[in-house]
Amino acid sequence: MEWFADWFNSKYYHILYQKRDDKEAEQFLSILQKFFKKEDKILDVACGSGRHTIHLNNLGYNTTGIDLSEESITSAKQKSYNEITFDVWDMRKLYKKEYFDVVLNLFTSFGYFDSDKEDFETIQTISKNLKNEGILIIDFFNSKKIISNLVEFEQKTLSGITFKINRKIEKGFIIKNIQFTDSGKKFEFTEKVKALKLSDFIKLLNFAQLEITNIFGDYKLNEYEPVDSDRLIIVAKKWK
Repeated sequence: MEWFADWFNSKYYHILYQKRDDKEAEQFLSILQKFFKKEDKILDVACGSGRHTIHLNNLGYNTTGIDLSEESITSAKQKSYNEITFDVWDMRKLYKKEYFDVVLNLFTSFGYFDSDKEDFETIQTISKNLKNEGILIIDFFNSKKIISNLVEFEQKTLSGITFKINRKIEKGFIIKNIQFTDSGKKFEFTEKVKALKLSDFIKLLNFAQLEITNIFGDYKLNEYEPVDSDRLIIVAKKWK
């Protein structure tokens, strides 16, 4: 099984990341609204438990969320009070051809695949969900800053479970090894994300007939600084 299919579908993934800053995410989306129109159909690719999808729907947008993890999609459906479409779906497969005005890929939800070929095919497939002149917004970590400030070991205790986390850089990937014990049983999971840079995304997006219109470096949409910015947030428009 691919690491992301295994780890993201585990209840322990949700325990480890239970303290994500929802307020920050809501503020980010509120600012990001300047790129949307109220009538837009929005697809959240790799939506996780749906926090971005649900917030945008609460703001009045027609939103759909897809994710490979059945656990995450079940959680998203339970959290949603409105009728939002949430589907278990692999981003490598076309969802609805030329149907959406906006596609989102947020919170470092790309770069999971071993081969560059699969990255190119996946970004092309994501693009095919967009109407002509639709926009794709990618929110990725700033790999340069992550690498220069790498924390090699960290320990966190959440919901009575102590997670031991080791990080390393290997063959162009930022790898996180996660070990813990629960009810006397030992567990081990891996996160493995490609250290993609802006130059890599330029190549990927051009291949998928997407032209970059804006680049930001944080959730307040400040200017992107290659060394100091926390995030790499890209807005790209699909060619006619």
